[in-house]
Amino acid sequence: MPDDQPMLRIPIRSFRQTDSGFASHIRDDLLAVEEPLEIRLGFGPRAARQSAAISVTMRTPGHDRELALGFLFNEAVLTNAQSVEDWHSPTRGVIQAELAPDVRVDLNRLHRNVYTTSSCGVCGKASLDAVAVALPDLLDESGPTIAPELLLELPAKLRQAQAVFEQTGGLHASALFDSSGQLLAMREDVGRHNALDKLIGWALESGQIPLRNSVLLVSGRVSFELTQKALMAGIPILAAVGAPSSLAVELADSQGQTLVGFLRDGRYNVYTGAARLGGLSSLGADS
Repeated sequence: MPDDQPMLRIPIRSFRQTDSGFASHIRDDLLAVEEPLEIRLGFGPRAARQSAAISVTMRTPGHDRELALGFLFNEAVLTNAQSVEDWHSPTRGVIQAELAPDVRVDLNRLHRNVYTTSSCGVCGKASLDAVAVALPDLLDESGPTIAPELLLELPAKLRQAQAVFEQTGGLHASALFDSSGQLLAMREDVGRHNALDKLIGWALESGQIPLRNSVLLVSGRVSFELTQKALMAGIPILAAVGAPSSLAVELADSQGQTLVGFLRDGRYNVYTGAARLGGLSSLGADS
């Protein structure tokens, strides 16, 4: 299987109930690929370069460089794509970012953050206050605004763009829209945090960070981790097809971010920042 193949075809036996009992047949099925990716750093002065593994994540192959770049941005290793002078993959499932000599790397902090939990380093930080202090001030409180009815159109646009999910049913997605509802970019992955890291990596490579005029839509629930990543990228409006967690709402509210949940089937809930939706001034405003 090619290194960047996001799907795998396998034979399966399919069962279904009929009026006369169960019927079965052999057919091919497409699975979303899940494989480990080790992210490594090359860093230090040119005369004394060092190399270290900083993370292993289970991801869907494809857009690995964007994934690594977004991860490094969210872990505050770098602030722009130009901090990486070169990329190489010494073996399958490994990607190494060669940082510019002037980029300082705190390996102890990285290892402490990344390995505290299996899902994401930010989850291991001591408190919500500690994370909030570390966030850059990227949000523009004066805008953008989006028409409340326009939000309802975004899930269908996301779903239409999910080519791998269409064939496998097994991937999360993150998508960026502008305030007019135009799709800017979308990334899929077996891990919801990886999908967002890939999207942020794309934005870094295209020089669009901070994303002050964008709307982020995620295909499932929205967690503290995803909210933090969106804030790191300066995204003012975060919407989810599923539910937000309590910490996601608390973090979004503390940073002035608009957080929308249950965006599906012609409805949604606004948890924070309702003023960005067509000029609504409060959560209690009636239409």
